[in-house]
Amino acid sequence: MRRRYEGNIDLGDLLQRWASADNRRSTRFVVTGIVVVFLLMRSFIIVGAGERAVIFSRISGVKPGQLDEGLHLNIPIVWVPVKYDIRTQTYTMSGTSSEGQVKGDDSLNALTSDGLPVNLELSVRFHLDPENVWKLHREIGREYTDKVVRQEARSDTRMIVSEFPVIDVYSGRRQMIVDRIKERLTRKFSKSYMVLDELLLRDIKFSQEFQAAIEQKQVAQQETKRMDFVLQQARLERQRKIVEAQGDASAIRLKARALMSNPQLVQYEYMKRLPDKVQTIITDSKTIINMSDLFGKGETK
Repeated sequence: MRRRYEGNIDLGDLLQRWASADNRRSTRFVVTGIVVVFLLMRSFIIVGAGERAVIFSRISGVKPGQLDEGLHLNIPIVWVPVKYDIRTQTYTMSGTSSEGQVKGDDSLNALTSDGLPVNLELSVRFHLDPENVWKLHREIGREYTDKVVRQEARSDTRMIVSEFPVIDVYSGRRQMIVDRIKERLTRKFSKSYMVLDELLLRDIKFSQEFQAAIEQKQVAQQETKRMDFVLQQARLERQRKIVEAQGDASAIRLKARALMSNPQLVQYEYMKRLPDKVQTIITDSKTIINMSDLFGKGETK
């Protein structure tokens, strides 16, 4: 049975009212603590290595400038920080779905100046301009890879490739094409507060008809080189024979002059060609043979 005090106060009701008030105070205390912690956490901005932070004010919009690496004060609720990575990034447009940012075939199709199709794979290496991140955020936003990098790279590549015939794209002028694309992209990226570091032409694929024609041409070039080598060897052999014949003729002329000036040279040459066992005595006009040498020396009866 509930006890009643003076004034007809119910003790049970009093306890319930006290408990309810205590719970409300506890709830208010917890909520207040959570709000304080939240505000304290939001009162500071930590900008990591290789990052910049842009401040968007709910009152005045994007604040000029950006926050560098380190700890910075913030106005909770009013200021909304947005972080950007300023380190080098690579955007790849590849025909292999596992290599690029876009799933599936993201390679680039273009037409050369003579109307032949080529398929290209590109990688664009770039970084954000650290001093103008706030302008990029205000004018372009966080979707800069889709809005600028991918669109401009594909557009400029098609434009430059269309200025060259397919044989230039295939041959040694490929680097010139890459340099032209890079020159255009550098200007476009600069206007969008980005810096182009490198443009990589990963692969070029041609139509099957052009590829077959190139292979046939290479085979013909190899055959031409082989024939040139054979002709060169024949020319060298002919030259060798001419030199050899000229040498023999020169030797004959020298011997003829020697014979004219010294007729006895004929007898000397004749003697040199006789076998070693034959002994002779040569006079000015006759040859006297020693008969004893022919039949053997010192023969006894």
